[in-house]
Amino acid sequence: MKLLSAILTFCLVCLIILMAIPVLSAGLALMVVAGCFFIWFLPILLILGSEETSGGEKAAWILAIIFLSWFAWVFYLLLAPLKPPRRYRY
Repeated sequence: MKLLSAILTFCLVCLIILMAIPVLSAGLALMVVAGCFFIWFLPILLILGSEETSGGEKAAWILAIIFLSWFAWVFYLLLAPLKPPRRYRY
Protein backbone atom coordinates (compact mmCIF):
# COMPACT_ATOMS: atom_id res chain seq x y z
CA MET A 1 0.00 0.00 0.00
CA LYS A 2 2.88 2.37 0.75
CA LEU A 3 4.40 1.69 -2.65
CA LEU A 4 1.13 2.52 -4.42
CA SER A 5 0.79 5.70 -2.38
CA ALA A 6 4.36 6.74 -3.21
CA ILE A 7 3.83 6.07 -6.93
CA LEU A 8 0.58 8.07 -6.97
CA THR A 9 2.23 10.94 -5.10
CA PHE A 10 5.16 10.91 -7.54
CA CYS A 11 2.78 10.92 -10.52
CA LEU A 12 0.80 13.80 -9.03
CA VAL A 13 3.95 15.87 -8.43
CA CYS A 14 5.13 15.18 -12.00
CA LEU A 15 1.73 16.21 -13.37
CA ILE A 16 1.79 19.46 -11.38
CA ILE A 17 5.30 20.24 -12.61
CA LEU A 18 4.28 19.55 -16.21
CA MET A 19 1.26 21.82 -15.84
CA ALA A 20 3.40 24.58 -14.33
CA ILE A 21 5.94 24.68 -17.18
CA PRO A 22 3.74 26.66 -19.64
CA VAL A 23 2.73 29.11 -16.92
CA LEU A 24 6.34 29.71 -15.88
CA SER A 25 7.43 29.99 -19.52
CA ALA A 26 4.75 32.55 -20.27
CA GLY A 27 5.70 34.55 -17.18
CA LEU A 28 9.37 34.49 -18.14
CA ALA A 29 8.54 35.53 -21.70
CA LEU A 30 6.46 38.47 -20.44
CA MET A 31 9.31 39.55 -18.17
CA VAL A 32 11.77 39.45 -21.08
CA VAL A 33 9.40 41.49 -23.29
CA ALA A 34 8.85 44.04 -20.49
CA GLY A 35 12.61 44.31 -19.95
CA CYS A 36 13.26 44.88 -23.65
CA PHE A 37 10.55 47.54 -23.80
CA PHE A 38 12.03 49.30 -20.75
CA ILE A 39 15.51 49.27 -22.30
CA TRP A 40 14.08 50.70 -25.54
CA PHE A 41 12.08 53.33 -23.63
CA LEU A 42 14.93 54.35 -21.27
CA PRO A 43 16.54 56.99 -23.56
CA ILE A 44 13.16 58.66 -24.04
CA LEU A 45 12.68 58.86 -20.27
CA LEU A 46 16.17 60.28 -19.81
CA ILE A 47 15.59 62.97 -22.43
CA LEU A 48 12.23 63.87 -20.91
CA GLY A 49 13.93 64.36 -17.54
CA SER A 50 16.91 66.24 -18.94
CA GLU A 51 17.34 69.94 -18.33
CA GLU A 52 19.84 70.41 -21.17
CA THR A 53 17.13 70.79 -23.79
CA SER A 54 13.62 72.13 -23.78
CA GLY A 55 10.55 72.57 -25.93
CA GLY A 56 10.78 71.75 -29.60
CA GLU A 57 14.37 70.59 -29.40
CA LYS A 58 13.42 67.98 -26.79
CA ALA A 59 10.51 66.82 -28.98
CA ALA A 60 12.83 66.57 -32.00
CA TRP A 61 15.31 64.43 -30.06
CA ILE A 62 12.54 62.14 -28.84
CA LEU A 63 11.18 61.73 -32.37
CA ALA A 64 14.70 61.01 -33.60
CA ILE A 65 15.09 58.29 -30.99
CA ILE A 66 11.74 56.74 -31.88
CA PHE A 67 12.52 56.64 -35.60
CA LEU A 68 16.32 56.25 -35.62
CA SER A 69 16.72 54.17 -32.46
CA TRP A 70 19.84 54.22 -30.30
CA PHE A 71 22.00 56.07 -32.82
CA ALA A 72 20.04 59.22 -32.03
CA TRP A 73 20.65 58.61 -28.31
CA VAL A 74 24.40 58.58 -28.92
CA PHE A 75 24.11 61.78 -30.95
CA TYR A 76 22.03 63.34 -28.17
CA LEU A 77 24.74 62.57 -25.64
CA LEU A 78 27.38 64.09 -27.92
CA LEU A 79 25.53 67.10 -29.33
CA ALA A 80 22.73 68.27 -27.01
CA PRO A 81 21.89 71.07 -26.59
CA LEU A 82 22.09 72.30 -30.17
CA LYS A 83 21.60 75.92 -29.18
CA PRO A 84 23.74 77.54 -26.54
CA PRO A 85 21.80 78.37 -23.38
CA ARG A 86 20.51 81.90 -23.04
CA ARG A 87 22.41 84.02 -20.60
CA TYR A 88 20.52 86.87 -19.09
CA ARG A 89 22.27 90.01 -17.95
CA TYR A 90 21.00 91.71 -14.89
